Amino acid sequence: MERTGHLLIGVAAGLVLAATPLMAQELLEEASEAQRAQAELQTRIDAADEASREMLAELRRLEAATRRLEARSDDLAPRLERQAERLDAREAALESLAETREALPEVEQALVRRLGAWVEGDLPFLVDERRARVEGLEKGMSDPDASRAEHLDRLLAAWRTELDYGRELDAWRGTLGQGEQRREVDFLRMGRVGLYYLTVDGREGAVWRSDAGRWQALDEAARVELRHGLRIARDQRAPELLTLPVSHPITPANPGDAS
Repeated sequence: MERTGHLLIGVAAGLVLAATPLMAQELLEEASEAQRAQAELQTRIDAADEASREMLAELRRLEAATRRLEARSDDLAPRLERQAERLDAREAALESLAETREALPEVEQALVRRLGAWVEGDLPFLVDERRARVEGLEKGMSDPDASRAEHLDRLLAAWRTELDYGRELDAWRGTLGQGEQRREVDFLRMGRVGLYYLTVDGREGAVWRSDAGRWQALDEAARVELRHGLRIARDQRAPELLTLPVSHPITPANPGDAS
């Protein structure tokens, strides 16, 4: 019986010794597999962290780009509004262009008539030249070879010339009178304020009176002033204040000023 017990213990010990290397191998393999699994998990975690960092960086870049676009949009908005207003104005002008073209010939004819009336009612200087200019405009209105723009350019040029007369100090030698009364005189024009003449010998001079439609003789003092004015206009004398009667009657601004 005792021998049998020893035999069982020996068999059990042998089985344990035989099984120990197998268990150790399995434990090693399990440990290695666990390490590999942990390494793969760490790799996935690291990859996920890198992807997260890239996504975060991309998000920040997109946010910065969005802010720039919003700022640009705020800057462009007023410009776009102004451009829209200009476009609206141009569209309105184009819509009225046809009406303007239809009305333009009548407006031009009215301006030619007004210019002719102005020349006839103005101071009598360069009368032939100014009348010829108006007649040229009247003939040009019926010229089929001239464009509407050319008609308008000629008309505006004529008006500019007439308006410039009002800002000029001009002197020239010409003839006055008809037939035996015709004589050579020096004319002085101060814009449209005064028109004068002085004979070559300086003994006679006059101012044109628009209200009476005739020349009014000047006294000696006024003729001296007229000589000064002629020399100033010819750049022979420095500009100075002249005391001369004017061609147009002076109307008081208020009725009480006349007293």
